[in-house]
Amino acid sequence: MVFHKYLGDSKMFEYDKHYRECKEQNKPFIKAKINPKHGNYYVQIDLMTCNYELSIQEQEEIKKLVKNQVEFIQSDFQDYNINKELAWFDGISHEHVDKFCKSLYDLTQKYHN
Repeated sequence: MVFHKYLGDSKMFEYDKHYRECKEQNKPFIKAKINPKHGNYYVQIDLMTCNYELSIQEQEEIKKLVKNQVEFIQSDFQDYNINKELAWFDGISHEHVDKFCKSLYDLTQKYHN
């Protein structure tokens, strides 16, 4: 079975299955869904599936990732919030959602392998 770093545009049962897989493998749960309000992605990372939290340093690196996304796409990025167990980002473009989600995952694994 291949572990996916994130799940995008899926049905609720698929998100539930991926959440359980993340929990079993002690990995963060990352999902991306299109926000119908503006057509870009709402991305969420949930660390309640694993036994670690985002350090201040990791939170700062994620903020840099978000800043780069906002500067690069120069679009209607809505908002974001980051804390030690949960972070969400509203307004990630279609072109960058895959790279953004994989970067989030890789960043968490950099400090918690």
